[in-house]
Amino acid sequence: MTLLLAANGALAANGFQLASPTIKPDSTLGKDQVFNGFGCSGGNLSPALQWSGAPEDTRSYALTVYDPDAPTGSGWWHWMVYNLPATVGALPANAGKANSTTLPRGALQGRNDFGTRDFGGACPPPGDKPHRYIFTVYALKVDRLDLPADASAALIGYNINANKLGSATFTARYGR
Repeated sequence: MTLLLAANGALAANGFQLASPTIKPDSTLGKDQVFNGFGCSGGNLSPALQWSGAPEDTRSYALTVYDPDAPTGSGWWHWMVYNLPATVGALPANAGKANSTTLPRGALQGRNDFGTRDFGGACPPPGDKPHRYIFTVYALKVDRLDLPADASAALIGYNINANKLGSATFTARYGR
């Protein structure tokens, strides 16, 4: 697989690109993408995202936001969306709210590490170096992932990786 640096700075595989009009790669997350709780006070809004150049045989997409720097031993899953139709190439800002009406029909939000099924913004411990928040869209070879409603992030991730045709990613940071 060939990795390319897209014009917007996002890492792309064979032309597959993920971008955001809200967040630039390697930038600092804004207050809107910060969690509201656990000592953090932000908007807890998922950013607008758009992707293009997926592999030809893509039948659906999944999207994740992951913090590998969380002091848990296993990182922290902030958002997991799967069963996004192959005809979709973007999500509007705040699509990750609980019971979202702006997610495409059939798309599901998995349980994040806050224990909810929505976007959970950045909230690293005070004094930690800024954490990395890795936004990734996955092109999948299946129409949908058939998972139990209470599937863990690990189970969702396993199924994403087992059905992955390609992925595109960018990283932003946040510290407090």
